[in-house]
Amino acid sequence: MRIEMIVITGAPCAGKTTALGVVKREIEALGWKVLTVAETATELKNGGVTPWECAGGVFQRCRLKLQHEKEEAYLRAAASMDCERVLIVCDRGALDTRCYVSAEQFADAAASLGESETSLRDRYGAVFHLVTAAKGAPEAFVTGEGTVRRETPEEAAAFDEKSIAAWCGHPHLRIIGCEENFEDKTAHLLKEIKAYLGEPEPYETERKFLVKYPDITKLEEYPFCRKVEIEQTYLRAEGARVRRRGANGDHIYFHTEKRDAGGIKRIEVEERITEEEYRRYLEDAEEGRGTVKKDRYCIVYKEKYFELDVYPVWRDRALLEIELASEDEKFEIPDFIDVIREVTTEDEYKNYNIAKLFEA
Repeated sequence: MRIEMIVITGAPCAGKTTALGVVKREIEALGWKVLTVAETATELKNGGVTPWECAGGVFQRCRLKLQHEKEEAYLRAAASMDCERVLIVCDRGALDTRCYVSAEQFADAAASLGESETSLRDRYGAVFHLVTAAKGAPEAFVTGEGTVRRETPEEAAAFDEKSIAAWCGHPHLRIIGCEENFEDKTAHLLKEIKAYLGEPEPYETERKFLVKYPDITKLEEYPFCRKVEIEQTYLRAEGARVRRRGANGDHIYFHTEKRDAGGIKRIEVEERITEEEYRRYLEDAEEGRGTVKKDRYCIVYKEKYFELDVYPVWRDRALLEIELASEDEKFEIPDFIDVIREVTTEDEYKNYNIAKLFEA
C-alpha cells in the first residue's frame, strides 16, 4: 500500500480551496483514494477561536497541535483502508504556522508535539505553494462579507513571501505562479502533482550545471535560501542509496532506488526510513565509494526551486540542479550564480562517481 501526504499552501486568495476540489477529482480518476485535510486556521476561526482574541501565541500553538493531530488521524485512517494508493492533501501544513511566530516559539511548540522544524517540514512528501492573487492578479483578491479573511492585498503579498521562505529546504517544493487565468494555474498544479506521484510513470527529470564556487555569505543573506546538510551512501544493490538529511543535529532518513529512463529522465522510487533502518543499510555500503557529504542550499528564484550542492572536496566549483515536471520546462538560473557549463549527462558529475572522492 502506498500512502502519500502533500501540502497545498500559499497566502490568502491563492485559490487553494478551489484547487483542492479539482485535485481530488482528477487524481481520483487516476485510481487514487484522495483524502483532504481542511485548513486548520479557518476551522478554528469559524468555530470562534481567533488570533485577535486569544492571548499571545496561543492561537498558533492550538493551530499547530490541531494540524498535527488531524494529520495523524488521517494517516491512521488511510492505513486502514482497503485500497492500494491513498493521497492525503492538506490545505496548508505545519510550517505555515512558522510564518506567525518566532523561531524560538515555533521550536517550543514543535517540541511539545515531540517534533522539530525539520521533521514537521519534511513529514510531507511534497509541498505546492500557490502564489496569492495579491501578487499576480490583484483584481481577483477577495475580502469582505462571507469570508474570514482580514488581510489586505499588501499583507497577503508579504505573507506569500514568508510562506515560501518557511517551506524552503523541503526536498520537493514547487511554486505555482499566477498564470493568465485560474484554469491554467490549476493545470500547472495538477501537472506538478502528477509528476511527483509518478503519473503516468515515475520519471524524474533533472538538469545539472557545473558552477563556480558560490559566495556563501550572499547565499545566507538571500531570504529564499535554506541550507541542508546531506550525507549520501551508495549500496551494493544497483541504483540504491540511503541519505541522511537535516541540520543542527536534527535529521531524517531516506532509501532511494534510481534507474535511467533515457535522455535526462530517470525513474526514482524513494521512501522514508528510520534511523535504525538507515544504520542497517550502511552495513551494505558499496566498496570503493565513500559517503558523500555536502551542504545543499535550497533556493527559490523566479518561482523555480534550485538545489546548489557545495562539497568539501572542491573549493573552486559546485553543482546546481533543478528538477522539472517536463523536459521542455523553462527556467532562469539565479543571477548570483556563475554557470560554467551544463553537465546533466556527464558521468564525472554524478554523485555516484563523486563518491569515489570520499573513499576512506
